[in-house]
Parts: sequence; structure tokens; C-alpha cells
Amino acid sequence: MLAQAHNSKTSLIEQIIISQKAGALDIARFVADTFGYPLLDLAAFDEAHIPSDAIDRKLIATHKVIPLNKRGNRLSVAIADPTNLRALDEIRFQTGLAVDPIVVEQSKLAPLVAKYAESAADALKNFTSEDINLDFLDEEAAGKADEAAGQEIDDAPVVKFIQKMLLDAINDGASDIHFEPYEKFYRIRFRVDGILREVATPPLAIKEKIASRIKVISRLNIAEKRVPQDGRMRLVLSKNRAIDFRVSTLPTLQGEKIVMRILDPSSATLGIEALGYEPEQKALLMDAISRPYGMILVTGPTGSGKTVSLYTCLNILNKDGINISTAEDPAEINLPGVNQVNVDDRAGLTFPVALKAFLRQDPDIIMVGEIRDLETAEISIKAAQTGHLVLSTLHTNDAPQTLTRLMNMGVPMFNIASSVLLITAQRLARRLCNCKKPITIPEQALLDAGYTEADLDGSWTLFGPGGCDRCKGTGYKGRVGIYQVMPISEATQRLILSGATALDLGAQAKAEGVKNLRESGLLKVKQGMTSLDEVLSTTNA
Repeated sequence: MLAQAHNSKTSLIEQIIISQKAGALDIARFVADTFGYPLLDLAAFDEAHIPSDAIDRKLIATHKVIPLNKRGNRLSVAIADPTNLRALDEIRFQTGLAVDPIVVEQSKLAPLVAKYAESAADALKNFTSEDINLDFLDEEAAGKADEAAGQEIDDAPVVKFIQKMLLDAINDGASDIHFEPYEKFYRIRFRVDGILREVATPPLAIKEKIASRIKVISRLNIAEKRVPQDGRMRLVLSKNRAIDFRVSTLPTLQGEKIVMRILDPSSATLGIEALGYEPEQKALLMDAISRPYGMILVTGPTGSGKTVSLYTCLNILNKDGINISTAEDPAEINLPGVNQVNVDDRAGLTFPVALKAFLRQDPDIIMVGEIRDLETAEISIKAAQTGHLVLSTLHTNDAPQTLTRLMNMGVPMFNIASSVLLITAQRLARRLCNCKKPITIPEQALLDAGYTEADLDGSWTLFGPGGCDRCKGTGYKGRVGIYQVMPISEATQRLILSGATALDLGAQAKAEGVKNLRESGLLKVKQGMTSLDEVLSTTNA
């Protein structure tokens, strides 16, 4: 149980509650006795006495707590897991009161939390266009001189609604937020673990107000609604944590659709162990990035985690004695100590222009956001051949196809063979939640998926998704990387020089023991990290 709590990054008490290994009352008694906190039966508490305004509803929903009593400068709080110190600290910070935890049963606390944690959609459903003021200001731009006006802005329903959506998206671990206007309705969806799900349907009448507010805080042109625009905004959560959002608007038939990509800097500091590389794959990658020069390519479709992999490598390499420069479109995560450049084609700052400038800046390591054309490829390869370590991405289906893609671009074969050190292809599969359950699949289906007879020796258990509050019934929580890590050996170099096809290169990689994406995914299934359905849907045989 302790190992499960460590792996899922939850407390032991929360893990016991999630796993339902004991009854809610038994857990509450154990926690109260262990930590010396009072125990309360919520069924005997008069709900009318709850000071619901004492704690922000966002904190009630996020940390699953209920205020019970406020007396002087002390606030009693019902909580099922008093080891959640973050919850207690945030309540103490927001209220300015001393917080006294009172242990309650999780089964009785959950209904009350659901009742008081009013959703943003419910808060807005009765508003009409007359209720909402369009004349918002950007609080950050307004400054201290407009502090009073800023306070009025914070009370505006649309501002509160957007803030609630952003915080909900961060708490849910979403990667993107979609604001979508249609003819008869307006919907907001979060992409969580790669899957879009609807979270709110605010009134259609406020679609222009939502779009205008987002454009103001993203420093976009409010008056321009005919062409797409790109911008950025930042949400400061605390002194130590801020989340950036990349904002994109798109004119549609029914209004402007807005997509916000959530850029969490903490994702770049997870460490290579958290990405899901197998030990032998990690060893190959670490060996490649420790080389003084050469090229390392990361490949995969949009949303496959290429950027996080590159940033993780840069974090490992980012030391005082190393000069690192990156050209990105745009730079998604700010890395202190790394010289990051945003490519701007309209201003003439293209990838080739940035790369040429880097080479005059005494670089040790260069990261190119994406190799899109022959000129970028040629400059990158020349940099790799002249004593620089170059990291970049391409959009190809697997590692062998990356080499043929460079050939098709027009890069000479001898340049590819002499510069590329390693290629990593990757996908992201949803990780099974702790509520996963053993399942049985016919042996022939497993063989068709790619397992061998030797794999089906009965030494491992096949798991499928379950469903609990933690994963919101989906059976999945978080994602895990599936990788094909292909070093360029001498035999592979000879094949490149002979103009070999992707099939020939793939066969050579297999002969050298390189697992393809499907094989790596099937190994994750054997380890109980993900389901067979997830691997089949994200990889090709």
C-alpha cells in the first residue's frame, strides 16, 4: 500500500481511502487516533451551521474539505486525510485563520463537498448578456494605479468564470482548454490524458465576452476577429509556481474558437525516470546526450510529448559551463540558464536565421524546435559536424522513417550517416489508475497484438481500467511514454550510405535489439502500467 501511494504520489491515508481496503468509519477512527485529532460524525452535524463562505469554493472542491465552525481567529475544518498539509496550508493562507482539522468519514464528506463546491457552469447558467460587463482591464497591465478598478474586475462573473476554468483545468491535469461557439450552444472542453471531455456549457449569449476577456489578458487585438491570432498569458498560483498558457484564436462560422495550451514548467523538471524509458533505453539516451557533438532527433505526432523529452534532456545538460541556445516556435517552457529564441517568420527570424546567429554565439548545445525544410536540416547537420550537440524534432511515424525523411528532404546521405547519433520515436498512452482490475483476453488476441508464445507463460497479470473518484470513472490517470530508441550503429550507417529504405533500416534496428513502439507498449502492458487497448490504439503493429 505504501509503494502504491509512493507511485501515485498520494498520501498513505488517501491511498487507503481510494483502494477501499477498509471501511470509511474504520479509516476515520484510525486516522483520528493516530494523529490525535477529534473525530466527528457528519450525519449528526447541523448543515445549517456550516459557514460556507469561510473558504473559497475552489479550495473546497480541490482539497475536499468543509468548514465547520469559525470562532475568533480559529477555523474548524472537516477533512478525511489530515496528512494533506497542502490543503491546510492553503486554507490558512487564504483565510488568515488558524486551522483546526477535524477527522470525518470520507463517505459522508464527499456528498457535502459536491454540494458546496458549486461548479462554474452552474454559477453562470442564470446570467444573461445584460448581467455581464464587457469593459474589462488586464489586471497585470493596469498596475497599482488601477487597484480599485482591478477589484471591480475580480467581481465580474465572466472573469470569475474564466479563472475557475483555468484553475479547474490545472487541477485536472489538462493539457488544453477548448472554448467552442456553435449555432445553438457554447461548450468548453478539457483535454485530459489525451482525451477531450466536456466540462461546461455556459450561455451562448456570453461567447463574445469570454473571447474578449481571454484576448485582453493574452494581449491580442480585440477588434480583429477575421484572422487567427496567437498570444500568451500567465497565471500566478503562488510565489513559487506560475503556469503559462499559449493562446490561439480561430474565426469560425459561429464566432471565435479559442484553444489554450497549458504550459507547466514543472513538467520539464520531472526527471528522465518519470518519462517511462526502459533502463536500456534510458542508458542509450544518456550516452547520446553526453557526447560532445552530433545530432539527436525526437520524432512523433503532435501531442506525443516530444517537447517535454527535449526539455528534460536540456535540464540534464544545463550546467554553468555549458552554453545552450534554442530556437522554438514558440518557446513553450521557460528554462533559466538557457538562451531561448522565439521564431517569428513575419519578422524574418526563421529557424535558419536563428541557427546561423547561434553559430556566432559560441554555443555548446543547440536545440531546434522542428526541422521543417532542407535549409534548417542542412544548417543543423553542419552544426552537429562542427563540434556542437544538436537536438531537434521531426514528424515521422517511427525512428527508421526519420532517416528516410531526411533523405527525401534532400540531405546528402553521407551527412546523415556522419552526424545523427540517435533517434527516439515516442507516443503517450494513458496510465492505468490504481483502481485497475485484472482482466482476461483470449490467447489468440494476445498473439495477434504482438506477444509471442514465450510471453504467455502466466507469470504476469493483464489489467484493464476500473473506475473511481480519483480518475473520474475513466480508469486512467496520467500518461506514460512508449519509446523506440534507435542508436545509429556502423551497420546502420552503411545502410544509410547505400540508400536503404525505412524497412531495411527497421530490420537492422530489430536485429540490434531495438524494440519498436508496439513492442515497447506491450512491455508496459506486462508491467501493469497501461492497458492493451491503449497500446493498440496508439501504436502500429
